[in-house]
Amino acid sequence: MIRRLFALGLATALLLPAASAQAQNFPTTDSIIKRIWTLGMDSSQAGTLAQALMDSIGPRLTGSPGQKSANDWAVAQYTRWGISARNVQYGTWKGWKRGYTHIDLLRPRVRTLEGMMLAWSPGTKGKPVEGPVVVLPDAADSVSFAAALSKVKGAYVLTSFAEPACRADSSYKQSATPDGFDRMVKERTAAREAWTARTKRTGLDNRNLPKALERAGARGVITTTWSNGWGAVRIFDAKTEQVPTLGMSCEDYGLLFRLAERNQGPVIRVAAEAEWQGEVPVFNTIAEIPGTEKADEYVVLSAHFDSWDGSSGATDNGTGSVTMMEAMRILKEVLPRPKRTIIVGHWSGEEQGLNGSRAWAADNPKVVAGLQALFNQDNGTGRVVSIGAAGLVGAPPFLAGWLSRVPQELTRHINNFALPGTPPGGGSDNAAFACYGAPGFGLGSLPWEYFSYTWHTNRDTFDKVVLEELKGNATLTAMLAYQASEDPTTVPRDRRVMPVNQNTQQPGTWPECVKPARTSAEYTR
Repeated sequence: MIRRLFALGLATALLLPAASAQAQNFPTTDSIIKRIWTLGMDSSQAGTLAQALMDSIGPRLTGSPGQKSANDWAVAQYTRWGISARNVQYGTWKGWKRGYTHIDLLRPRVRTLEGMMLAWSPGTKGKPVEGPVVVLPDAADSVSFAAALSKVKGAYVLTSFAEPACRADSSYKQSATPDGFDRMVKERTAAREAWTARTKRTGLDNRNLPKALERAGARGVITTTWSNGWGAVRIFDAKTEQVPTLGMSCEDYGLLFRLAERNQGPVIRVAAEAEWQGEVPVFNTIAEIPGTEKADEYVVLSAHFDSWDGSSGATDNGTGSVTMMEAMRILKEVLPRPKRTIIVGHWSGEEQGLNGSRAWAADNPKVVAGLQALFNQDNGTGRVVSIGAAGLVGAPPFLAGWLSRVPQELTRHINNFALPGTPPGGGSDNAAFACYGAPGFGLGSLPWEYFSYTWHTNRDTFDKVVLEELKGNATLTAMLAYQASEDPTTVPRDRRVMPVNQNTQQPGTWPECVKPARTSAEYTR
C-alpha cells in the first residue's frame, strides 16, 4: 500500500513544471546513482558510439553484411569494456548486399533522379537498362487488366499514387487560406481513392501485382511511399525476383507520373547493383554482467539492432541500440558485481516481426521466468517521456520507487508509469517477453517528428540524433537497471483485467506469444 500511495504522489509531482535539476541536486544519497550521472552525463560515449554505428557501419538490414558488421562491432566494444559478449544465431535469412543505384531521366530532358532499389531487390545484372516509363494500366476488372498487361512489356511501370504536392501539410496549411487548404485535401483524397480503386480492379494485392508485371515483361517496377514530410520517403522491401523495384522520391515520382500520364514520352536509364548471397545465418548480440546473490533473476536491456536500409538506421533503432550499449558500459564501471544478472539484447529481425527477440525468449525460458525487469527503447532519438508497465498491476509502484531516486532532470517529462496500462501487442521487442506475463517495460520517447521524417526513411541519418537526449536516455536506463538489479523485492506478475474490445464487445485477452520466423521462407510480410 505504501508503494502504491508513493507511486501516485510521485506521478503528480513529476507532471508539475520543474526547473532543470543541477548535477548535484540528487533526490537520494546513493553514491552509485551519483556515479552513474557523472559517467553518463559528464563523460558520455554515446555520441562516439552513435557516429561509428550510423556513419561507418550504416544500415543493418536483416541478412546483410551491414548487420553482421554491426554484430561483430558490438561484441568488440563490449569486450573492450570487460563485458562478456557473443553473437547468438537464432536462424537464417536471405543474404543480400546492396550496391549502387543510378536512375537517370533521358527523355524528354536529362535529369538525374532521386531514388534507390528497395531492400532485397534484384539489380540490373551489371549493366544499365533503358526503357520507357508507363503508368499502371487502368482496367475495368481483373480480366481486362490481364489483357492490358501487354502494354508494360519493356517498360518501367509506375505503381503508386502520385501525390499532387510533396509539400508537407504543415507548410501548406501555414500559408494557404483555410478554404484553399480544405479544397486541396478534398481533391487529394478523391484522387487517392480513385487510385486505390484502380489498383483494386487489377485483382492483385501489393505482393502479387509486382510479380505479375515482372512476368509480363516489365523492365522494372517504380514505387513511392511518401512520409508526408519534406524530402522523406520510406524504403521497404521488393516483391520482384528478376527485375528491380525502385523507390523514388515523392517529387521525382510525380515528375515521371505526369510525363507518362500526359504522353510526353519519359525514358529512363537504370543501373542497379545487388548481390544475392544465399541463406545466411542471422544473430542476436548478447552481452552479460553476471549476478551474484540472485544470479538466476535478470534485468534485460533491450533494443533491436536491425534496420531498413534506405539510410543509416539512426533513430530506428541505432539510438535505442546505443542507449543500451552506453548503459551497459556505465553499469560495468559502477556495478561490476550486481545482485541480479544484467543482460543486454541487441535483436535482429525486428522489422520482420520481432523475430530475433521472440526466438531468444523462446530459447531462454529461464531468463523469462526469472525476469525482474526488461527496459526496451525503440522510437527515436527523443527523451523518454513514458514508461509502459506492460499490464502488470504490481509494476507501477516499483517504477515509481526507482524513478523517485533519479534526478528530476531525467524524470520531469515522464508520465504513464503510475498506471498498469496494457501489455505491448507487438510493436517492439518488449512484446516478445510481456506476452509471457513478464515485466517487459517500454521506454517511450518524444517523437521529434519521427514518423514524418526518420521512421524507415531515406533521411534517417546521424545528424537527426539529438545527442543531449540520447545521453540522458542512456543515463536514465542505467539508473533504472541498477535499481531493478539491487531491489530486495521482485516485481510481481499479477495481470490487470483486460478491457472489453470495443470492436467485438468481447472481454480483452492477453496477447499470445507469436512463433518467430527463423528463416526467410517463413517471412510473410
